Amino acid sequence: MNLSARGREQARSLAKYLRGKTIDAIYASPMKRVQQTLAPFLKVAATPRRRACDDGVAATVLPALREVDFGDWTGLGWHAVSEQFGFEAHEWLDQLESRGAPNGESGKTFRARVEPCLREIVRGHHGQTVAIFCHGGVVRMMLAILLKLPLPKTNHFEIEYASVTQVALHPHMAEVELLNFTPWRDLL
Repeated sequence: MNLSARGREQARSLAKYLRGKTIDAIYASPMKRVQQTLAPFLKVAATPRRRACDDGVAATVLPALREVDFGDWTGLGWHAVSEQFGFEAHEWLDQLESRGAPNGESGKTFRARVEPCLREIVRGHHGQTVAIFCHGGVVRMMLAILLKLPLPKTNHFEIEYASVTQVALHPHMAEVELLNFTPWRDLL
């Protein structure tokens, strides 16, 4: 699916917000909507006044950052998932963790894909600022890993499209500095 008109506007607002940030590396999911969200930032960051990615404006695309495979849930709204599979929207992370989506990824498989990727990014950028353009499910999994939480506990956090979640890594802990910050909220 392509971004909607609202999604494109959110991506432009996100790009404007990130323009003033120093970013040492950019990683991204290969999926189309993430690439469309990333494109305005790369365009803005390529201007002469840029501070982001001073060594060049490019994103490293990592297949492990793609969204969880929702299997038979793919393309269904929460009402349809509830009717067809017998659980409510607020229970999706519990379902993912316990059994996974029918014909899709389990929480265990999802974590086994995302965690090594996240650990490699962290190892390669000690003390640097890294932007990861990805999906809500991936953001939740990264928070679960960094904060040492069970994945279903991340259901307590809202993760909007084109939002910023910022985590500072310290030797003794991970500190959430921003959670679900939506630079587009007041602009639209």
